[in-house]
Amino acid sequence: MKLIPEQIDRLYQFTRQHYVEWYDLQTELVDHLANAIEHQWQENPKISFEDALQIEFNKFGIFGFMDVVEKRQAALNKRYNKIVWKHFKAFFTIPKIVATFSAIGVFFYMLLSINKQAGIIINSFIVVAILFFWMATIVKRIKYNKIAKASGKKWLFKEVIFGYSNFAGLSYIPIQILVHVDFDSQIGIIKALFFSILIVSMYLVDYIVLFEIPSKAEEYLNETYPEYALENAN
Repeated sequence: MKLIPEQIDRLYQFTRQHYVEWYDLQTELVDHLANAIEHQWQENPKISFEDALQIEFNKFGIFGFMDVVEKRQAALNKRYNKIVWKHFKAFFTIPKIVATFSAIGVFFYMLLSINKQAGIIINSFIVVAILFFWMATIVKRIKYNKIAKASGKKWLFKEVIFGYSNFAGLSYIPIQILVHVDFDSQIGIIKALFFSILIVSMYLVDYIVLFEIPSKAEEYLNETYPEYALENAN
C-alpha cells in the first residue's frame, strides 16, 4: 500500500510542527517516513497512518528530528567552509595574487609608519569597517528573507550561504589590537608583516562570504540539490 498525496502533505506538516523549517530537510525526512510507514503496512496492513507515523517518529528519540538537523547543518557548514577556502586560495593565484600582495605591502608600509597620532586614523578606519560589514550583513539577510518569503520555501544551504556573514566583519579585531602594538622595537618588522598578512586575509574572507559566494549562490545550490533547479523553474 502506498501513501496518497494528502498523507504526504501531512508528513510535510508533521516535520514543520517539529521545528524542521527547511524544505530540503523536510523532503529527506518525508521520504524516510513514507518508506518506513509503507514498510509497516506490508507487515501490518491494519495499522493506521497516524499510529505508524508516531511509531517512526519515536525512533528518533526524545530530541525528535533535532539530531538530524544538527548533523545536516554540520555537513553543509563543512561544505561551505570548503567553498570559502577554494575562493580564498584563488586570491593567491595569477592574476589575483598581484592585488593580494599589493594590499599586504600597503598595510605593511602603513604599520611601519604608524606613530602616536595614527591612533585617530586607525580608530576611524575601525568604525568605517564595522559599519560597512554590518550594513552588508543586513542587506544580505534582507535579500535572503525576501527570496525565502517569495518562494515559500527555505533551503538549509541557502541559509548557510546568506547567514554565514554573521562571522564576517571580524577583521576589525586585529586592527583594534594594532593600537597597542609597538612597531618600533627590533622585531617590529616581523610584527608588521604578521599583522599585514592577517588583516588582508581576514578582509578577503569577509569579501568572499559577503559578496563572492552569494553572487554564485544559485550555482552552488543547484550542485547541492538536484531538485532545486526544478523547484525554482516552476
